[in-house]
Amino acid sequence: MGRTYAYIRVSSKDQNEARQLQALEGLGLRREHIFLDKQSGKDFCRPQYQRLLHRLRRGDLLLLHSIDRLGRNYQEILEQWRLLTQQRGVDIRVLDMPLLDTTLSKDLMGTFIADLVLQLLSFVAQNEREAIRTRQAEGIAAAKRRGVRFGRPPKVDAADFAAAYRLWRAGTLRAAEAAQALCVSRSTFYRHARACAAAEGQIFPARGGENA
Repeated sequence: MGRTYAYIRVSSKDQNEARQLQALEGLGLRREHIFLDKQSGKDFCRPQYQRLLHRLRRGDLLLLHSIDRLGRNYQEILEQWRLLTQQRGVDIRVLDMPLLDTTLSKDLMGTFIADLVLQLLSFVAQNEREAIRTRQAEGIAAAKRRGVRFGRPPKVDAADFAAAYRLWRAGTLRAAEAAQALCVSRSTFYRHARACAAAEGQIFPARGGENA
């Protein structure tokens, strides 16, 4: 009889792996036989997964909480499944999908059913991820059309700021008008104005006050 191992993957360090751990430990699996990666499933260059591959031997059983823990890419999941089951001789059992269990039937029909279910699930999972990315892109595009800005705020041009700052100091331009002309918030304008006043040895604010 081979040994039983398990693999857990969460997409980031902020995600909690407790649910997967509890499910696997509830089956009596020893903690040292559980391999955990906290990173994206975009490829198989994951340290704990690579350690697991070195540990697995023919006749061993690999437990997965769900098939998407193995990876996200449809084609790569299929290739990895066949590498493990056909080339390495390892059995795989997916806990949340009982049909994906190579220990149930070793005949041709059992293999065919498992492969068919795997292809269907992987295809659906990948389509859903692509749909999410499409919806995100559409949402970002719609937000940009409404004037929402993404990413780091643009840098204030030194020459433009100097001109607006002088007008504000002279009382010709209000702070809100200067900020609007520079395409920055009023707080950003005041921050730069303080730095400029300090560099010139001036007391801030030079005129009026921060509400000017």
